[in-house]
Amino acid sequence: MRLIKRLLVTLLVIVLVLVGVSYLLPGKAEVSRSITIDAPPEVIFPYVNSMQETEKWSPWLSRDPETKLSYSGPDAGVGNILNWSSDHPQVGTGSQEIMESVENQRVKTALDFGPMGAAEASFILQPEGSETQVTWGFESDLGLNPMSRWMGLMMDKWVGGDYERGLDNLKVLVEGQG
Repeated sequence: MRLIKRLLVTLLVIVLVLVGVSYLLPGKAEVSRSITIDAPPEVIFPYVNSMQETEKWSPWLSRDPETKLSYSGPDAGVGNILNWSSDHPQVGTGSQEIMESVENQRVKTALDFGPMGAAEASFILQPEGSETQVTWGFESDLGLNPMSRWMGLMMDKWVGGDYERGLDNLKVLVEGQG
């Protein structure tokens, strides 16, 4: 009986320490990847300013070709919305809406993953001579949930590779048309 009591107290202390430490962890998860594409911003911009066009280079749609997609709002720019639904755990269900669009410079979107939370994504286009550096960024407020804060530490590892694949796909798509 004494052994069980010690084990329970030890387990409680470990849980309390993990919860306490979680509040020292970052409150935001941020991921960012960049690539240089041999094209001017005006050639790349249409592919990041339209949810329909992102379908051509998305790193996630290849994981589940059965993903159901629907679009609403304008075909491009602010208000363009993508809703997706998939049984694949790495695709899931959610929506993405363009919230800000500055022609040939940047696009910001709001992501809604339902019970998994919300986030913001962005595309920044910076001309470099005849080429353009494209930066794809992601930011999520982790709130006060201790589990979210611990999971936030893994976000770069989980999302970074997908962003790299997506940017590589975008590069091949854009440069292949030149």
